[in-house]
Amino acid sequence: MKVNKMWKLKPIKKRIFVGLTLLAVLATFYWHWLPKQIFEVSYSPVALTEEGRLLDARVAKDEQWRFPARTEIPEKFKVALMTFEDKRFESHFGVDFLALARAIKSNLVSSQVVSGASTITMQTIRLSRNGSVGNRARSYWEKVIEMLLAVRLEMSYSKQEILAMYTAHAPFGGNVVGLEAASWRYFGRAPAQLSWAESAMLAVLPNSPTAIHLKKNRSQLKQKRDRLLARLWNNGVYTEMDYRLAMAEPLPRQKREMPKLAPHLIDTLSKKNVNKARPDFFHTTLSADIQQRISQVVKQSSRELQQMQINHAAALVIDNRDLSVKAYVGNSDFSSRFNSGYAIDLVHRPRSSGSVFKPLLFATMLEQGEIISTTLIPDLPTQYSGYAPENYDRSFRGAVPAKMALAQSLNIPSVRLLRQYGLEKFYDFLQHAGITTLHRTPDDYGLPLILGGAETTLWDIAQVYANLATISLDASQQNYKKLSVLSTEKNTSGRKKEISQGSAWLTLEALLEVTRPGAESHWKNFHTSQKIAWKTGTSYGLRDGWAIGVTPKWTVAVWVGNADGRGVPGLTGVGAAAPLMFSIFNQLDRSSWFETPYHQLKEVTVCKDNGYLSNGLCDSEIQLIAKNSHFDKITPHHFLIHLDKSTGARVHSECERVRNMSSVNQFVLPPGQEFYYQKQHSDYVTLPSFRADCLKVGSSNTKNPMSFLYPGEDTHVYIPRTLDGQISQVVFEAVHRKKNAQMYWHIDDRYLGQTQEFHQRAIYLEPGWHQVTIIDNDGFRTSRRFKVLGK
Repeated sequence: MKVNKMWKLKPIKKRIFVGLTLLAVLATFYWHWLPKQIFEVSYSPVALTEEGRLLDARVAKDEQWRFPARTEIPEKFKVALMTFEDKRFESHFGVDFLALARAIKSNLVSSQVVSGASTITMQTIRLSRNGSVGNRARSYWEKVIEMLLAVRLEMSYSKQEILAMYTAHAPFGGNVVGLEAASWRYFGRAPAQLSWAESAMLAVLPNSPTAIHLKKNRSQLKQKRDRLLARLWNNGVYTEMDYRLAMAEPLPRQKREMPKLAPHLIDTLSKKNVNKARPDFFHTTLSADIQQRISQVVKQSSRELQQMQINHAAALVIDNRDLSVKAYVGNSDFSSRFNSGYAIDLVHRPRSSGSVFKPLLFATMLEQGEIISTTLIPDLPTQYSGYAPENYDRSFRGAVPAKMALAQSLNIPSVRLLRQYGLEKFYDFLQHAGITTLHRTPDDYGLPLILGGAETTLWDIAQVYANLATISLDASQQNYKKLSVLSTEKNTSGRKKEISQGSAWLTLEALLEVTRPGAESHWKNFHTSQKIAWKTGTSYGLRDGWAIGVTPKWTVAVWVGNADGRGVPGLTGVGAAAPLMFSIFNQLDRSSWFETPYHQLKEVTVCKDNGYLSNGLCDSEIQLIAKNSHFDKITPHHFLIHLDKSTGARVHSECERVRNMSSVNQFVLPPGQEFYYQKQHSDYVTLPSFRADCLKVGSSNTKNPMSFLYPGEDTHVYIPRTLDGQISQVVFEAVHRKKNAQMYWHIDDRYLGQTQEFHQRAIYLEPGWHQVTIIDNDGFRTSRRFKVLGK
């Protein structure tokens, strides 16, 4: 009996087991039925300003205006939407059974579908299954699937998240998808700024976006909006006055264009995929007002530059407080992007650097104690291994103070300073400071590195100059800062800084002396003028014009040129880029100048004439140098000389008694420097000649009065051929302190002839090493060894 009973129970248990198993399978299937990613669609790249305003946007890959979903739903639209679509949205669990029952009854009475009873959750499911444009047939079976998935959706997401999904993917007519895109396309404002009437219009649009919109059945659209406004008033959402004002608002006449305030920036950010979490959403640091004004200034200036065949320009405005970018103009006119070069973002395009690295060499040499601001730097014909730099005006000044060489952007002193400092050291310094485009070895660049032999980007050079400002403002800054154009990247640090506050401030002080162009040239005459430290750069071949300016508050960086690298006359930093830079500064808030950081500076006593430490034989002055500078170079140019009291000729103790001498301190440059220096300085006094009898004795007391201008020591000379194929001559040049001195020329112990006053000789030479020697009529001699290169 018991056995039979057990056998009878087994089929029941088996059925229960099978049923439970089937139920578990169904439950598992149901749980995993909902995809992990509800919407498999592309989104429009969107950039916002620092204030949260729309800066720029692009259509998504499927040509729809579909902005990335946002969790915040404006209250007005939220209330209007739930009132119109799903008044019990907050209380049901995905399906509104009361609405469903009413819809079934209405449909049976009318013998047709007049109400779908779809909740916002169900509509979200339908949008995810259909895509925003809709392509699934409406059927009872589809409705059941939507109901089941809606309940499942409610299990995994909050009401706010579901509402955000719907709001971001609902169709609003044409290729406009989602509330954010619709708000900007229809009203030119963010959703949070919409009125009740505008919110109500957008709330009713997704109900039938293809049948009722601005261009089709406008009256029906207005009627639907007005009925919703009435329901809101009846529900006590707002006052009668608000209701009347809302009803009086007209519908927009047509869709608006999306803002295009930073087209190149949004393209660059999209390509770089800088926002991993939300790859299509960029909350930038740009200021809407500044961006708009600077874009207009660049566009206007570009029209003028185009008359000179200079077609493109780019600009950055940096807030020095945190190195955030406030304006980013990647090119002069994006509306002409289908023409050559205008679609290129030139902010990140490597271009020849021109002279923009010179202040950085100046700053690091101040820091290392190699120079001070007033140290004299030789400026005379110079050649290193066949490389012969020239100044922009093709003239020589003999010797110039370092800060003047920087302010006048002289090439020869800069090359000499780089050779003195060390090419590899400066190369490393540039990389540490943030120059990212040095992809060759230091030797590949050579000394032309300081004159535009390397490339840089507007982004990198703006960052480096902005760091000069931040270091000048804050002695506690330990690292270089990085530019930020996204709000999430603010205050990002780079490598440890190698310039102190004192050196940075001294560099910016030197850059105040750069002569401004045009109407700006008389800025010092007006007390209202703003102090701006600035530098220009012009690349070889007139292909690139740079201008970078710094105040305590702002750094402005400008590049002008042609995207294809074509050079044109007049394409210089001073003539083309600088006027645009100053125009940009005129659009920005003014700021006072940097305070002198006395606690990061120290005083030294130097000679007025040459900026070297005094040896007691010069007129001295006090100069400020960086606190940690170890500058210890004593003047090599000041001497005590002895003169014959009666004739004024130079004498020494081996040819004249001391009682017959008078002694004076004199500033004496080497002959080569002196030759050019005295042309620029009428007050320069040359050394008196020795009395004839003093030359015959005590030659160790006399200095050689002559020197070569060309060739330099161990120079390599390449001799070009003339048009008829003949080898050209090598031209030698020398200078002598005595104006009418005679020089006797020899090459490889072969006599060439003599010169007087103008000391030049030309000769044909075979390839190989040679030595040229000159001797004057007092017996002084000097030689130079050089190599003539073959083919």
